[in-house]
Amino acid sequence: MAMGNEAGAVVLTGASGGLGLATSRLLVERGFRVLGTLLDHEDSAPLEALGVIPVRLDLAQPASLHDARERILTLLGDQPLLGLVNNAGIADGGPIELLDLDMLRHVFEVNVIGLVAVTQAFLPRLRQSRGRIINISSVSGRLAAPFLAPYCGSKFAVEAISDCLRRELHPFGVEVVIVEPAIVRTPIWDKALQHDFERYRGTPYESVVPKALRRLRKGRDRGLDPSEVARVIVDALTMARPPTRIPVLRHRRGFLMALWMPDRFLDRKIARKAWPTAG
Repeated sequence: MAMGNEAGAVVLTGASGGLGLATSRLLVERGFRVLGTLLDHEDSAPLEALGVIPVRLDLAQPASLHDARERILTLLGDQPLLGLVNNAGIADGGPIELLDLDMLRHVFEVNVIGLVAVTQAFLPRLRQSRGRIINISSVSGRLAAPFLAPYCGSKFAVEAISDCLRRELHPFGVEVVIVEPAIVRTPIWDKALQHDFERYRGTPYESVVPKALRRLRKGRDRGLDPSEVARVIVDALTMARPPTRIPVLRHRRGFLMALWMPDRFLDRKIARKAWPTAG
């Protein structure tokens, strides 16, 4: 169902920063009532200034989701819920051999389990309105990069779960769209870039992890403006027949070519960039 400026609402997770804030702004401009989630320590003033209703939510805490769901349903009353944008997420990385498993669990808890939990919480209302779910994945959910296994793995899971969900909801007229941005200039990468290099000293990864993080920082600094991706998200919510997945990147042809490359060929190309002496 195409959605315009009806008196309908959209729930947007991770609304307070970067991409979430840009999407909130555009949704409000399009006439939607936006209920945006943010963490307890985050400032709600920028959202309130836009006219967004802030709702506290920590996706890693089931009790927080219960409270947020009850608050949102109360705020909605009889108003139709036309969309859910699962935008909240975190990023981290490192060599798989040396990963902190608690960190890995936390990334999946937020990016995957949290996404499913929020979807479960609001799916009855979305089915009622024949609304739409937009899941924010990444090009990293299609192409895996070394030293970003927690992030890439979680986004690959988002891709598969979104495909399953879309096929399960087909009879109810609820569309599920995956938006796949390249790296965006947002604070999501700050933690991944604040690595303690001492933990890699004396390991086979001592020289390559700093190199990988320099590439990540350079990519972040040259990344997409959040407003570019926000426009795609709002279009995915409102167009009559949305694609099932929408890559958002500057070099679309190169991305599509990489998807078709044989694994071994792509492995060698990536290794030459990642490892100083790779052949």
